[in-house]
Amino acid sequence: MPPAQVPPHGDPPPTPGGDPVAAAKTAVRDRILTSRRRRPLSERLDVAADLARVLLEAPEVRRAASVAAYVGVGSEPGTGPLLAALLAAGKRVLLPVLLPDLDLDWAVHTSDADLGSASRGLLEPTGPRLGVDAIATPDVVLVPGLAVSTTGLRLGRGGGSYDRALTRVPVGTFTCVLLHDDEVDLHVPAAPHDRPVTAVATPSGIRRF
Repeated sequence: MPPAQVPPHGDPPPTPGGDPVAAAKTAVRDRILTSRRRRPLSERLDVAADLARVLLEAPEVRRAASVAAYVGVGSEPGTGPLLAALLAAGKRVLLPVLLPDLDLDWAVHTSDADLGSASRGLLEPTGPRLGVDAIATPDVVLVPGLAVSTTGLRLGRGGGSYDRALTRVPVGTFTCVLLHDDEVDLHVPAAPHDRPVTAVATPSGIRRF
């Protein structure tokens, strides 16, 4: 999407300033978003199918009774096949609902029919809201991102929605970012509020940190 638009998942475009970490993050984001927009539709469909397969084979996901996930939009790795597979496997699936302050509420996902168009191009569940602390209950938390470092530092879009949400996730929970293969092991500039993940899933498999 054009840089002037607000990206998905509650993350506004970065603003220029004197913060070198913020400037470095902006440069990495721009490069990755440009690469994502160039991926052909056939590749995007393959990525979505492969991510579903990889995650459903992971023991953490197989064992899980409940999973927090999200609806991939735009150039993000697709999650449609994954969400369908989680429901078919009998998992309780929570999806985020973006709040005005960019924090995340949560609601239960039951089918594609319960998804509604929301602001900023998002698709969100239309069921009852469970509150921001509901993210503390799933056995697995799957999150979007742009890159991950060799130590699990995740690069998001810059709004801090998932950094806030991850502070509510109990230690030891399987928290996994979904990426393309070439978005792993990158240098991720870090700020004190950035929250690491415990794993990354790509079409090639899962790496745990």
